[in-house]
Amino acid sequence: MLLAKLLVRAERPLVIIAANAHDCERLAQEIVYFEPTIKPQVLPDWETLPYDSISPHQDLVSLRLDALQALGASQSRLLLTSATTACHRFAPRSYLASRTFFFDKGQRLDEQALRTQLVLAGYDHVSQVVRPGEYCVRGGLIDLFPMGSALPYRLDLLGDEIESIRTFDPDNQRSLYPVAQIRLLPGREFPTDEGSRTSFRGRWRERFEGDPSKTQIYRDIGNGILTAGLEYYLPLFFEQTATLFDFLPAGAVIVTLGDVEGALQKFYADTEQRYKFLSHDSARPVLRPSEILLPPEDFFIASRQRSRWS
Repeated sequence: MLLAKLLVRAERPLVIIAANAHDCERLAQEIVYFEPTIKPQVLPDWETLPYDSISPHQDLVSLRLDALQALGASQSRLLLTSATTACHRFAPRSYLASRTFFFDKGQRLDEQALRTQLVLAGYDHVSQVVRPGEYCVRGGLIDLFPMGSALPYRLDLLGDEIESIRTFDPDNQRSLYPVAQIRLLPGREFPTDEGSRTSFRGRWRERFEGDPSKTQIYRDIGNGILTAGLEYYLPLFFEQTATLFDFLPAGAVIVTLGDVEGALQKFYADTEQRYKFLSHDSARPVLRPSEILLPPEDFFIASRQRSRWS
């Protein structure tokens, strides 16, 4: 109740960092109960362990991209996340800003250009759209499930003009209700175009010793195959990564809830242990913990540069 009232009175964006994910989910429900006008946004975790050779579920990636884009565009009044999620390194704000597009009813649309744009954004072409990050083209109909969207959209083209945009049910593929505009976020948290994959391989050679052609990940990236667990090599796609604090709008207030420092220390120590165990595998080398996570000391130094309540 106190946090809900605080958000209303402060009239500034609030970012609540809880000690664990369970507190985030509980708070998201309780704040709405005490202040129904507030719509909290949750930045979820990947729900994988550091260096896992599996990728997070596409729905989680969709929610994460939606939350980061809204935060960076100053469209989110309340963001909830856990300490172990907040300490990760993210794609820079420029990546999201340059790969976020809007389509309006009545807008002229080049179908071939859209296909190219979707491929560059990391979307998969399928025969039937059922989950975020997929698209399908059938004559004058384009089915598209943007990342960060609760439902997919069906664009009905008349020549090169968008005649109508409707949501549809991914289970039965039936149209639901019309909308005037849709937002297209990138399909992944890292770029997948050829130039970015080339940069990835260059940074791989700089970072890891030995013959890179002997590692499956390096070979897959060269062939355009996105290996499971590639998220923990995200820094190799960018010249420089960002932190959650880089996405915060001016005037945002950080609220820490619970033993955030203890959670961060334990998570970082566990990651260091996993690194020591896995770093000897030349077939799948891993990045240092400080390259994928913000060390606890750096995390609190960055947080002190903002208004912070505990």
